[in-house]
Amino acid sequence: MKKIIITITTLLLALASFSQSSAEAKSILDKAYSNFENSKGIKISFSFTAKEGKTIHHQQDGMAMVKGNKFKIEMSNIHTWFDGKTQWVLMDDYDEVNISEPTPEEVASISPTALLSMYKSGFTLDAPTSQTILGMSSFVIDMKPTVSGTEFKDISVAIDKQSYTIRQVILTFKNGLTNNINVTEYNTNFNFNDADFVFNKTKHPGVEIIDLR
Repeated sequence: MKKIIITITTLLLALASFSQSSAEAKSILDKAYSNFENSKGIKISFSFTAKEGKTIHHQQDGMAMVKGNKFKIEMSNIHTWFDGKTQWVLMDDYDEVNISEPTPEEVASISPTALLSMYKSGFTLDAPTSQTILGMSSFVIDMKPTVSGTEFKDISVAIDKQSYTIRQVILTFKNGLTNNINVTEYNTNFNFNDADFVFNKTKHPGVEIIDLR
């Protein structure tokens, strides 16, 4: 369960140069990221599937609230808050909340929108291809890490051609696991309070708090 939290819950230096094809991919991702940055707040509905080959290990739907680098993610039995530094993960099955300060890679793995910033550093970008993703005409861009130590082998991002919003992310890990995140709804201009992204222990009496920092 904790592995699922990390992989559904990277990277931040500028590439020195781009080929002509990767420059086109970067332009598309720049537009998508600009749309995200200019929004006051975003609410996303998504489905998450963890697979190994054709075997599905875990599958469920979720909802995310996002404001800048802050987010809250609600799934059936896992609730995650991140205020830009500290992360709280509440697991209903264990009646406990874990507190940590995740790495940028861990944040990008859990937040569908945090993945938008990954193209800025540590990755080469393939030329975009045109595909129909979730019924929408989309640009699909594959990114491969150039830095050592990352768990990712490959990341594929689908961007809606009309709205330049993220529609799908497929993360392939070096251990053979694949995480698919399909964004089913993407709504902008919500006005969230910063307190929405912090765990409030008064609303969860009796929950054991485990500080992992």
